[in-house]
Amino acid sequence: MKKTLFFSLFLITLGTYAQSKHEVKWNIANTIAFASAEIGYEYLFDENQSVGAELLINDTYNLSIGRQVKDFNTNSFQLTYSYYVNGHNSSFVISPMLKFRTGDYQKTASDPKIDMDSFILGIQMGYKWILNDKFTFGPYGSIGRNFSDKVNDEFDTAVEFHAGFGIGYRF
Repeated sequence: MKKTLFFSLFLITLGTYAQSKHEVKWNIANTIAFASAEIGYEYLFDENQSVGAELLINDTYNLSIGRQVKDFNTNSFQLTYSYYVNGHNSSFVISPMLKFRTGDYQKTASDPKIDMDSFILGIQMGYKWILNDKFTFGPYGSIGRNFSDKVNDEFDTAVEFHAGFGIGYRF
């Protein structure tokens, strides 16, 4: 009986001190502003580093500046490597990223559809606050280089900006 009680207390204590290794997150700002869904997963593999993947549904180009969000029919998949300056506590975060976008854009019904399939390479930076090693939130922004000539010609730039405010849960 004593061994079972001791073992149970040991497991509870170990679970209390174990750092969360997984995070699910959501960009709530873009859902509110653009009716898009950005959901992601991050695996924290040591004190300062993580890798992540995000799915961006109804993704827009350059925050749809000067364009209507409804004109975009695009989705993206993004991979990141993140470095936490102060470890996995509240910290500045720097993340090189690769983004793959698919879909099309049509300004008006009489205009031709523009193929938005593209590859974007860039960097993302922000600040993330962590509460009780479980809940996360914070602003971030990114800048990237789009490698699609069709997209760059349509929007008159190869540089793409993105921003958001993420909330998440670590487990």
